[in-house]
Amino acid sequence: MCEEHRNTGIGRRAVFLTGAAAALTLGSVTFASAADRGDQETKTVRGTLEPGAPDFVYVPVEVPDGVREIKVSYTYDRPSVPAGTAGNALDIGIFDERGTDLGGRGFRGWSGGARTEFFLRADDATPGYLPGPVREGTWHIALGPYTVAPRGLSYEITVTLTYGEPGETVRPVYPPERAKGRGRAWYRGDCHLHSWYSDGRRTPAGIAALARAAGLDFVNSSEHNTHAAHAHWGDAAGDDLLVLLGEEVTTRNGHVVALGTDPGTFVDWRYRARDNRFGRFARRIREAGGLVVPAHPHATCIGCNWKFGFGEADAVEVWNGPWTPDDEVALADWDSMLVASVREERRGGDGRPSGKGGKGGKDGRGEIGWIPAMGGSDAHRDPDVVGHPQTVVLADELSRRAVQEGIRAGRSYVAESARVSVAFTASGGRGEHAGIGERLEVAGNTPVTVRLEASGAPRCTVRLVTDQGVLHTSAPLPVSGSGVVEWRTTPSYAAYVRAELRHEAAAGPLPGVLAAFTNPIFLGRR
Repeated sequence: MCEEHRNTGIGRRAVFLTGAAAALTLGSVTFASAADRGDQETKTVRGTLEPGAPDFVYVPVEVPDGVREIKVSYTYDRPSVPAGTAGNALDIGIFDERGTDLGGRGFRGWSGGARTEFFLRADDATPGYLPGPVREGTWHIALGPYTVAPRGLSYEITVTLTYGEPGETVRPVYPPERAKGRGRAWYRGDCHLHSWYSDGRRTPAGIAALARAAGLDFVNSSEHNTHAAHAHWGDAAGDDLLVLLGEEVTTRNGHVVALGTDPGTFVDWRYRARDNRFGRFARRIREAGGLVVPAHPHATCIGCNWKFGFGEADAVEVWNGPWTPDDEVALADWDSMLVASVREERRGGDGRPSGKGGKGGKDGRGEIGWIPAMGGSDAHRDPDVVGHPQTVVLADELSRRAVQEGIRAGRSYVAESARVSVAFTASGGRGEHAGIGERLEVAGNTPVTVRLEASGAPRCTVRLVTDQGVLHTSAPLPVSGSGVVEWRTTPSYAAYVRAELRHEAAAGPLPGVLAAFTNPIFLGRR
């Protein structure tokens, strides 16, 4: 049977501060007692959200005992809006009877705006949602009014309960934490990918096939606000492909990739920078064995620009997908952070973020005082290219821990594809030697030779960048794409040096798009 219930007007609502962003809880949806119900029961709720609505709106659903499956569908209006004004966009997810507490155990799935309906039962669930028993108690449908048009957002939610035996709960099978590898070597990976377990269109198997074709050695599962994909990567991994598990934590003030967390780790996203909650969930990522990587920090989409600061970051995603102006800004911003770390070091500090302790400290962060850069494709669907760009990491083996350690230490560079390879070193006059992410420990007036060997970059220009800026620009590499560039300096003149490979510029004084860039080599004694 079907029964309609309407919630209207902001005066009818109760607004609660939950320790995160403001949230709003509406009146409960209740279902029949056991004596009055049949095999299935459906109820519909309608309501309207006004501009300025809280970030999250919860619709309680009183679930009786004996439920085999819960199914939810929803629609909302999309009125035309004036140019330059955001229209309606409404995300959705669900929490079970364990509640909606921030960081609690009640999370059962999130699809954002990617789906109009979902279901959960013990043996199966819609991608993005977690299978498991539908237990008796108060569940909550979570609505996220991402943007609300000036005239408001009217929605309709339909909840269907199917009664019967619950079925057998599935046991998750996770991918192994180590692949065969080549011993200590440079490994290529894409740490920012989306499947149909959030708003992508590809299956994990499809992504794995594209990753192998792109010459990748590892990938990271990074679905928006859900870990539901973790149990579906086991068959896609193999001796030739390491699969790390994580999440793209998508807040209203920026996104962060949780890179390589323990299987089944959920990281909450229901807060803004002003709520002062990000540090708690950065610690949650690290306690689960992951890295904290702010994603596309200068992206222009609503809510995508990073506003939490970088004090908790283990690395930062400087290059996201095809090279665009916001990546150029991210690169310049990151370089400014490198300069700041050198300035702090020379003022007598160790350059570490205050209170973090450094590698070997209690939180396991890097002993280096700078934040390494990395890249990821953020690929969702065709024509997005898996592995464009890719992070190339020097690791002792092809394992979760070794790859993470290479990224955390900055022993990496970012390339547009597997065709592009870079070897970048600095050496002193007495056999001293350092590579990417390392320090050449020589006196300030010691002559230093910086050498870059490149392949797969036809007619690209090599730029060597220091704390002063671009101090050397090479002639274009030959059409073969291979070449060697050398430059001489001293630690007194250049506190660090990093390399960029740039394609030919289209016009004017702006540099061409990147083919690759490296993390820095630091010059001089501490």
